[in-house]
Amino acid sequence: MKYLKKIIPFAVSVFFVILFCYAAISKALDFENFQVQISASPLLNGFSQFLPYTIIIVEFLGAGLLCYRKTRNIGLVGSFVLMIAFTGYIALLLSTSKNLPCSCGGILEKMSWHQHLYFNIGCVILSVIALGLNLKYSRPAD
Repeated sequence: MKYLKKIIPFAVSVFFVILFCYAAISKALDFENFQVQISASPLLNGFSQFLPYTIIIVEFLGAGLLCYRKTRNIGLVGSFVLMIAFTGYIALLLSTSKNLPCSCGGILEKMSWHQHLYFNIGCVILSVIALGLNLKYSRPAD
């Protein structure tokens, strides 16, 4: 059982590395469309000059932090914060807007907004579980 408590944070970290890299690469490859979608958002259009770059950089940075045991806790906290922000954004859009531009990229773009909300809530829960287990059961990094 103790092995499982150590492997879960690692597995969740791998999941977030794949998710963040996939999302960032999808956005970078279709950057012009990503920028247009951000500027079409009723909540983000004022930030459309720098936000697309920031999101991509933060997703890659978060993925990088999750790759090393020394920085995994910071990466898991970052994953939690990012997923809370993305989840809050989706929830706010769903409650206030009719026109919902999706700037997620790749296969995530194929989800309905409600499916995306549930997916993000699941990711928030995963990040909390992984962080808690990592703090409690992982030995300090050298």
